[in-house]
Amino acid sequence: MSTNISTGYKSMSVLYAILLGIIQGITEFLPVSSLGHVVMVQDLLNTQRGPGVLFEVMLHVGTLAAVFSVFRKDIIQIAQELLGMLMDVIGNANLYIHNKRTGDNLHYARIVHGGYRKFAMLVVVSMIPTAALGYTARRLVVKALTWKALPGIGFLMTGILLLVIDLSNSGGRKTYREAGYDSAMWIGICQGLSVFPGVSRSGLTMSAALLCGFSRTFAVKFSYIMSIPAVIGAMILEMGNFTAPSMTAGLGFTFVLGMIAAGITGYFTIRFLLRLVHKKKFRYFAYYCFAAGVLALYTSYFA
Repeated sequence: MSTNISTGYKSMSVLYAILLGIIQGITEFLPVSSLGHVVMVQDLLNTQRGPGVLFEVMLHVGTLAAVFSVFRKDIIQIAQELLGMLMDVIGNANLYIHNKRTGDNLHYARIVHGGYRKFAMLVVVSMIPTAALGYTARRLVVKALTWKALPGIGFLMTGILLLVIDLSNSGGRKTYREAGYDSAMWIGICQGLSVFPGVSRSGLTMSAALLCGFSRTFAVKFSYIMSIPAVIGAMILEMGNFTAPSMTAGLGFTFVLGMIAAGITGYFTIRFLLRLVHKKKFRYFAYYCFAAGVLALYTSYFA
């Protein structure tokens, strides 16, 4: 499916793409909706909304590099455990064939054991609803970008959710060792629903994790790491649009510069923002979302 690169983005300036990349890098790691901020800035500058999904995905790829830089040890360990689980599955399959042929009753290897294998499986399970919702909502996201009120409404909804989470003192002490796969499924659903501007992905996923009894530290880590396969999957789906007739070499280069700006900004901000998310109450982010929602609604109709 074509991403419908709009006419306004055929002439996107390098500075404008870098500006959006910087906004993405700053807002991606807080529960305040990076896409909502990008759309709001477009309205403030009176530029055309919506290059389609491709540019949004590329900005997320930039911030993905920041996630890799901060959580590289966890990510490497999870990747190794995923490979180990795959090898155990293959080994068990061969063992099953051997037992059938010989009548032996050799024991199979346990696939999920140890903390990081459980962590890896939680990420895999969370990706099932995310992938299903993300793929089916692609067309709807492109159309939703043309609805002026959506970012403002999304900000207000995010603010209400964060305020409820904060006032209810949600959260517990669960880490990946105690977490259930049903919790991972619900958090994955929330990630899949957060593709619309103004609706914060990290806000929804962290709130869902806290409601499931996760500790705040693990809720933040899981929210960031579970975004990796989602962004990679979206990138694979959208990279074909670089060969679309409406995509020129200059526009592609501009998109890449926006991605780099998002990555660099994210790298320098994520360490600071992680501590801020851990220690500060969500109500302050809720108040910010309320203000951003009002501003977004104003800029959509009156700016």
